[in-house]
Amino acid sequence: MSDHDQLLVIVDPVARRSDGESVRIAKDVLSAGAEAKICLPDCPEEFSRALSRRGSRRPVVLGDDRSLLRAVTLLHRDRAALALVPIGPPGALEIAYGLGVPRGAVAAARTVLDGAVRSLDLLVDDSDGVVLGDLRVPAAPVPAAGAAPSVWGTCRSLVRTLVRPAPVVPEVRTHRLRVEADGVLLADVDAPVAAVTARPADGGGGTAEVVVHPAAAPPRRAVAGSLTVSGPDFRYRADGRVAGPVRRRTWTVRAGAWGLTLPRDAVPPV
Repeated sequence: MSDHDQLLVIVDPVARRSDGESVRIAKDVLSAGAEAKICLPDCPEEFSRALSRRGSRRPVVLGDDRSLLRAVTLLHRDRAALALVPIGPPGALEIAYGLGVPRGAVAAARTVLDGAVRSLDLLVDDSDGVVLGDLRVPAAPVPAAGAAPSVWGTCRSLVRTLVRPAPVVPEVRTHRLRVEADGVLLADVDAPVAAVTARPADGGGGTAEVVVHPAAAPPRRAVAGSLTVSGPDFRYRADGRVAGPVRRRTWTVRAGAWGLTLPRDAVPPV
């Protein structure tokens, strides 16, 4: 049996608690098709320890986006490849699905066995934080979800509907940030911006798509290998996680920094 057929299957504890049936199905499919060592970590430290001791086994994570991000953070220094069987609610798997990981335990587990590794770029900041998908500076506030309207709230909504007040144009909040892409100045603190966004460019190539969003002007776009943002204390949102505050942060694109096993028809030929 080749090294490729030896798997280290790491089952995230949240996945075990939230959907034990999908975990069982995925383990059965993987164990039937390869020599699979099953690891059941109970904490992030055990998760990290299992990956560091993987040897020649190919790591397979059963979990959600949070598990994927943790694994990539630990493995990208070695330019290692991994596979993911997505287990969790759809809202916790947006990154995985966006990267092309199949939905469903059976389809994803079969892809682990029969798929191909796609080399992917990665945004890595100067504190060794990684970004697989979207970066936003500063972090956009997330509205509270799931709050049921009160009786008074319902009454106020009804009154507003009947009175029909003039629409209110929301105020655009601006931020004094200095933005440089590959050393080229895109924005400075004397011209406040609404936001700066970036993501690894489609098709790889070791670049990121950077967009500066001025408050009252068309967006300014650039393709660059590095992005530096500085200014008064700001927070940023990377793959849905808020970090900071910081006064300066640089993100650099690392070409082919990691690999993800995907269906063969989703992996371009070399």
